[in-house]
Amino acid sequence: MMEHKPHAILSGWRFRALLLVVLLSAAGYLAFSLWGGWQEVVAAIARVGIMGIAITLALSLVNYGLRFLRWQKYLALLGHRVYWPESLRIYIAGFGLTVLPVKVGETIRSVFLKRHGVSYPESLAAYFSEHFSNLISMLLLVAIGLWDYPQAKPLVVILAVLILAALVVLQQSKWLQVIEVFAQNRLPARAGKLVAHGIEIILHSGRCFRLPVLLYGIAFGLVAWGAEGVAFYYIMHLLGSDLSLSAALFIYAFSLVIGALSFLPGGLGGAEATMVALLMLNHVAQPQAVAATVLIRLATLWFAVALGIFALTLPEQKTGA
Repeated sequence: MMEHKPHAILSGWRFRALLLVVLLSAAGYLAFSLWGGWQEVVAAIARVGIMGIAITLALSLVNYGLRFLRWQKYLALLGHRVYWPESLRIYIAGFGLTVLPVKVGETIRSVFLKRHGVSYPESLAAYFSEHFSNLISMLLLVAIGLWDYPQAKPLVVILAVLILAALVVLQQSKWLQVIEVFAQNRLPARAGKLVAHGIEIILHSGRCFRLPVLLYGIAFGLVAWGAEGVAFYYIMHLLGSDLSLSAALFIYAFSLVIGALSFLPGGLGGAEATMVALLMLNHVAQPQAVAATVLIRLATLWFAVALGIFALTLPEQKTGA
């Protein structure tokens, strides 16, 4: 039998506050599109057409679907099998908060998963594992077109070295346990507890980065983010650009990496500025570059936010005897 419960955490004034933040973010995004010229943005939407928009949104859904399957795999590795319709609702609901400040919006999943027996360290480990896998996958996509942008090589090399170092650390469970014991015994109580929680999250994450799961996560990320990169290429093609697929994948993935490194919610601002700049370096006129950027972000980030807010309004679902 299926049980329905409302979301007490995001009801009433909390949900209205969330909507206000989203609306303010949307207003800022509208200002960004106006900077490039609203006529060009409207003309670009008309040129892409209903079918083009539908295909772009479908490719975004491929991204969300594959990432959800990977999320389920991570939860299973951590010892939890959440009823998949409820897990999907929780996963998508996290997207509704990606535009919140401090870049922790998606961690609201931890609050909902707690009701299903998933501890905070475990759900945060799944969150960390997902985003770390995303970063690796995006860097691989960046590598496809890297040689056309030699100025980006140092940053990519630095990130690759840091990722390899992090993967090594994630496998050193004994070292991490020693650090955890040291922190609990030698540091002030509050600091020691904070370090211990961090170590616990890292130890759980290590289970998601062992072979062959590491390759599984990266492969799913490559296809998922590659689908949105193809959507970006498709939009550029419909707008009359001769941008190559490899260049489109590079621009899209590199822009998202820069947006993530900015630690702004949803990468807002950083990703868009990078995308516009790279398109202009590829001889795309500024109005067209801004229009294409607004379109792809509406079809990826803001589409996800809309789905997330809808998922937040849905009742909780549980299976029972």
